[in-house]
Amino acid sequence: MSFSPQSKVWVYQSNRAFTETEANAIQQKLNDFTANWKAHGHQLAAKALVLYNFFIVLTVDEASAGVTGCSIDASVRVLKEIEQEYGIDLFNRFNMAYKIDEQVIVTNKEDFETLVSIKKVTPETTVFNNMVQTLEEFQTKWEVPFEQSWHSKVFAHLL
Repeated sequence: MSFSPQSKVWVYQSNRAFTETEANAIQQKLNDFTANWKAHGHQLAAKALVLYNFFIVLTVDEASAGVTGCSIDASVRVLKEIEQEYGIDLFNRFNMAYKIDEQVIVTNKEDFETLVSIKKVTPETTVFNNMVQTLEEFQTKWEVPFEQSWHSKVFAHLL
């Protein structure tokens, strides 16, 4: 299935890495969900991916049917079920993710601030911008150097 660059994207970040077994089970649950995801009775053109064993990315191409409040609520219910089943937190927007040597690390905002101030996170460090809203943004602005992200504005005083 081909998705428009303007497809809607939601990125959910776990507070801990999924094991391979968990990632596979979560991916299967998401595949089952997206295969039956509807908005007002219309099938949504949707996909879901587990990435880096930390992220769940939902994508919907609204060319055939648009998402609705009810369909978004349905996706949140599935994510809440995943949270419960695996003892994770997918909705804490104060957790920051960054990458060192291809390893994804998730930490809380306070620890991230410390890492910036002691130069363990530098302007070149890859960070994850989970606020992207379209597939095009996801492909071009999700994994970016700290200096090109919203992080650099929030933590500018520490650079």
